[in-house]
Amino acid sequence: MSSAAHSGDRVPPPPGGHRLHIERRAAVRVSRLPIVEETSAGGLVVDGAGRAAVIARRNRAGRLEWCLPKGHLEGTETPEEAAVREIAEETGITGVVKQRLGVIDYWFTGDDRRVHKMVHHFLLTAVGGELTVAGDPDGEAEDAAWIPLSELRSRLSYPNERRLADAARAVLDGPT
Repeated sequence: MSSAAHSGDRVPPPPGGHRLHIERRAAVRVSRLPIVEETSAGGLVVDGAGRAAVIARRNRAGRLEWCLPKGHLEGTETPEEAAVREIAEETGITGVVKQRLGVIDYWFTGDDRRVHKMVHHFLLTAVGGELTVAGDPDGEAEDAAWIPLSELRSRLSYPNERRLADAARAVLDGPT
């Protein structure tokens, strides 16, 4: 008889049993969180030299990541209006919507809620402004840069945004 059984202690669960219990509890905890729907918009603003304005911001772990400018819709804004405003705020560049590129739809969990987020992305043509993050009201954008479209795929941190950049290049390159 093992010493645990002999001393009246409980026998530990079989290997993996405890881990399953923890995973199940985590799933229950997550499912009890309220679900919040969020909608944002942004995109790829391109200048006449074939460059796109991108921003660098910190992720939740504190790592600097290059991404497309985007943010929440305000009031009765359409996604197109929000994209123009957010790009101007985060990059200093004023753009005109050329076409829709796509929607990125994802979930994440905060401390007190689960968030279902949809981000509408557009291709815009730059019509004015100067590249700067000084107008970002949230101060999330730490840097902005013009990146040649040919280098954009290697600079962007997120696979979904790289796919949007590919779609934008296909539009800008036209039919082959």
